[in-house]
Amino acid sequence: MRGIWLFLPRFNHRNHLFMNGRKERIGLLLILLLLFPLQGQGREKLSREDYVKTYSDLAMKEMARVGIPASITLAQGILESSNGNSTLATKGNNHFGIKCHDWTGKKIYHDDDKKHECFRSYDSPYESYMDHSQFLTTRSRYASLFELKPHDYRGWAKGLKKAGYATASKYADLLIKIIEENELYRFDVLVLNGEMDSETGAVKGRGKLNDGETDAKDESPGHGYNTSREVLVNNKVECIVVQPGDTPESIRQEMDLYANELYRYNNLYKGEELKPGQFIYLQSKRRKAARGNEIHVVKPGETMYDISQIYGVKLERLYKMNRLTEGAQPDEDTEVYLRRKKHEKVLKLHALEEDPEEDEMQFRLEE
Repeated sequence: MRGIWLFLPRFNHRNHLFMNGRKERIGLLLILLLLFPLQGQGREKLSREDYVKTYSDLAMKEMARVGIPASITLAQGILESSNGNSTLATKGNNHFGIKCHDWTGKKIYHDDDKKHECFRSYDSPYESYMDHSQFLTTRSRYASLFELKPHDYRGWAKGLKKAGYATASKYADLLIKIIEENELYRFDVLVLNGEMDSETGAVKGRGKLNDGETDAKDESPGHGYNTSREVLVNNKVECIVVQPGDTPESIRQEMDLYANELYRYNNLYKGEELKPGQFIYLQSKRRKAARGNEIHVVKPGETMYDISQIYGVKLERLYKMNRLTEGAQPDEDTEVYLRRKKHEKVLKLHALEEDPEEDEMQFRLEE
């Protein structure tokens, strides 16, 4: 960082002449540095986790108010604003990359598809979120999105791209990836379960939400599927219990899911037979089990896949947490870690014969 020298005159009372004084310049500079913060330091960047914690309530409130999935709003905010760290977000509070169009409010100019393009500027991120809702609900090209099921974030992502919200060819895929990697769909579930007040923005049990913890199982009364069967929420992921005669394809059609969704969420292959009583997930599973489910003791015949389905944890994450090669199976009565990585094996160090000449450890500091 470059320092700035300020040259001010010194008044000599004897001869009324202005003279430059080195000591006075240094002293004045030190005073200014103490009184005023350095301009080059800037704000600390937000992590993606910080962004979700900061804006998830607002996204859920808008979902309850106008019907845009909270997962979509958050994913767009994350992608468009680089977790709230972009120039548009930091200087113009614009979290969704919305250009001026017919905007009559404050403006900010930024290079995008073209140089020096006009973007909307807001007084706060709250105004940006409100305008994002207004933008989508008042333009006819987005009208078909509001006919989708409220939990259909994949349909929303593809619909936004199709309607021309962004020019990036992989825009829909990027939104879906952000939602599933960060499990943003859990905020949709909260709203659909009636846990968000659209007037006050209050969330029931909010303390359990931000740290990613959940209750193990509870019924989801507002699931939005056109089915008479019970839809449960296990580890904050919507799921059903397999009934006799169910197949992956019959469930997919009944729940109106995309062709490969059910197979991907449940690590299934084409033509696989389902076991009555097992969980089948309608959304992507989570990276760890709910609080209170720390370790699972393997029962006879259980596989890593079975454990993954019981607790709603991604199979690949389960392997990583337990330091196992994918495809390996645990032995009966062994412990499978569900929320954190299994400790590294401790190597036992055997004592060596003592050497009187090597009874000290020496250290050298290298510059």
